[in-house]
Amino acid sequence: MLTDLEWEALTLSLRISSVAVAAILIPGICIAWVLARHEFRGKAMLDGLIHLPLVLPPVVVGYLLLVGLGRRSPLGSWLKDTFDISLPFTWQGAALAGGVMAFPLLVRAVRLSLEAVDPRLEAAAHTLGAGHLRVFLTITLPLAVPGILTGGVLAFARSLSEFGATITFAANIPDETRTLPLALYTLIQMPGREDAAARLCVVSIVVAMISLMASEWLARRTRKRLGGRDA
Repeated sequence: MLTDLEWEALTLSLRISSVAVAAILIPGICIAWVLARHEFRGKAMLDGLIHLPLVLPPVVVGYLLLVGLGRRSPLGSWLKDTFDISLPFTWQGAALAGGVMAFPLLVRAVRLSLEAVDPRLEAAAHTLGAGHLRVFLTITLPLAVPGILTGGVLAFARSLSEFGATITFAANIPDETRTLPLALYTLIQMPGREDAAARLCVVSIVVAMISLMASEWLARRTRKRLGGRDA
């Protein structure tokens, strides 16, 4: 059985990861659509910036968030003075760090799914008088749902496992920012807590596997529905 500390880390991780994915889902779909359907100057630069968190050390990403959104930074002080929002060392900050690290995976999965949608279907809808928004909502988006589900679950799993950016930007605060990876790290540093660390390791693996299996199941079910509708 899990202890209170372990349940706390699990529930906090699930909440933070869910908030992170919810926050990046719509921006991720929009940016993926722009990259998949448009050619413009600076596209390679935008694509590189989006994928930068994948190649940067997570600690660097956390440090950049701390510099950019800390209370002494212009943006951080403005958020604090205007909206009384302070992100560093809070669970919202942990969600932001996880979302930033997961954003490239979401965008890439959705972009690949959008690129697989036949543009001729969209062109045919346009010739029948449908506007760009209607075509996107009724044709492009439904056909890209499997990729969106895959990207969302991958982003969830990536946010769930985030360590470096979280501990740098949000610290390791019990009942506030101590997610599963941080709780596991804390237990490893404590003599005699090897059993608890092993349990958290198993919990992390189980949650990740459930997420991936759910993603595959949802994607298959969606593809079957779309196939039946096309037939």
